[in-house]
Amino acid sequence: MGRVSSACFISWMYLVYISSGFATTIEPASGFATFNNIMENATEWMTDFSDIESKFSFRTSEEPEDDLCYIVPGQPETIKECNFNPDTKTFIVIHGWTVTGMFESWVPKLVTALYDREPTANVIVVDWLSRAQQHYPTSAAYTKLVGRDVAKFVNWLQAEIDYPWERLHLLGYSLGAHVAGIAGLLTKHKVNRITGMDPAGPSFEYADAQSTLSPDDALFVDVLHTNTRGSPDRSIGIQRPVGHIDIYPNGGTFQPGCDLQNTVLMVATTGLRSTFPLSSSDVLRFQHKLQCFSWFSTDMDQIVKCSHERSIHLFIDSLVNQEQESFAYRCSSKDSFNKGMCLSCRKNRCNKVGYGVNKIRTRRSSKMYMKTRDVMPYKVFHYQVKVHFFGKTKLSYTDQPMKISLYGIHGEKENIPYIMPALNTNTTMSFLLTTDTDIGELLMVKLLWEKDTLISWPWWNPDTFHIRKLRIKSGERQSKIIFSAKEGEFSYLSRGGEAAVFMKEKETQSSRKNQRLHKLKMHGSSFKQSTE
Repeated sequence: MGRVSSACFISWMYLVYISSGFATTIEPASGFATFNNIMENATEWMTDFSDIESKFSFRTSEEPEDDLCYIVPGQPETIKECNFNPDTKTFIVIHGWTVTGMFESWVPKLVTALYDREPTANVIVVDWLSRAQQHYPTSAAYTKLVGRDVAKFVNWLQAEIDYPWERLHLLGYSLGAHVAGIAGLLTKHKVNRITGMDPAGPSFEYADAQSTLSPDDALFVDVLHTNTRGSPDRSIGIQRPVGHIDIYPNGGTFQPGCDLQNTVLMVATTGLRSTFPLSSSDVLRFQHKLQCFSWFSTDMDQIVKCSHERSIHLFIDSLVNQEQESFAYRCSSKDSFNKGMCLSCRKNRCNKVGYGVNKIRTRRSSKMYMKTRDVMPYKVFHYQVKVHFFGKTKLSYTDQPMKISLYGIHGEKENIPYIMPALNTNTTMSFLLTTDTDIGELLMVKLLWEKDTLISWPWWNPDTFHIRKLRIKSGERQSKIIFSAKEGEFSYLSRGGEAAVFMKEKETQSSRKNQRLHKLKMHGSSFKQSTE
């Protein structure tokens, strides 16, 4: 492989295998043909454990990386040998497709986080590595058999010790999310919850509900979509909603902190357009391109999977950072959310993200959106800003650079960059701003219109907008605040000029009442729901 590191080669294989699955439907091998008859012969297959290939590793908080004990279906003594606790909840973690044939680094991290949050719980990791290491379409087809293995295991465990169904929580990543869904479909009773972490897209985007994760697979199904970029048949993560609540952080496409992924995927797309399998010359050309990124090659495999795997880390974040719970908001589209138009929590329009989600089941899936930071803890605070631009002359601009500064009772966040897509006289603009710290109740706002170059705008006669008020809504506080010009009726916004300054108006009684009701709903007994 020359100077191309093993990490680069792993990344290349990841892209090749995943891309070869794009626009590919599941074509089961002959061994899969009996799957469609499973439901007809439920009693027979449920009690036959001889064909189970998956292994069920009971992980401990002391050694979350090691497979020290396996619970084996049909061998009840292994339940006791592994110190399974029948009086508490059980998490079943299911990995996805793999190139290396080994567990990825996120597995022990998730195990540790689950034990941190629920110290007495049982955490079981499903090992289907031998099937997950195949050519991607083959591994995708294997999800049915692995789902059947998990269903057999759950049915047997429940029957053996009379374990309560409401204590079972399945967590699946990528292909593992669909494994969890199929397992939930085949169990004798619905498990309490399935969490899908960026369910795989190739081979599943257009598949039927029996072949994918769906709301029917558990009493409650919540899904995080973090890598849905591209057309539906070329998206690493599934784009359509497949749960009761489907959350799309940062629009569900590109995740902050994963910048290098764009470059790598662009190279990959160019190098993967030929018919598969690639010729040896194609392989060498692609390897040569990867050498261009040798300065970060040791982390190449993580860069390629960064947005996809962010779904796991968002869930881990919800486990370990209880005091900084993120919120998502129901919205009709990503564009509407980015305009700040969906920050209402009325009628269950907002929800907690991850482990503490409030299990609200509706007939139709709720698509929800949120913004995050690029590092853990991922929580940000969402604000809708509405401003009307007056002017003595007709002005019209596009893609104008702004900087907004927010000042609150707990601190300030200055010079937040924002590109105003359109800036016209006598129009109202609405847009979304976020801060990574809680600055408290807002008191003052500054709006600055930047200039591109020193000579692009005449300083002696700058174009000026007149702004009477700003209206800001806080998603986390559910408060609406009106800001008036600090001096006079208007504040003046000029390209390259001083910032327009606005001060908070006196708060109305109804606004204070709404904030109190929201706080009670978020933290009081009326809103809390069991996560068991």
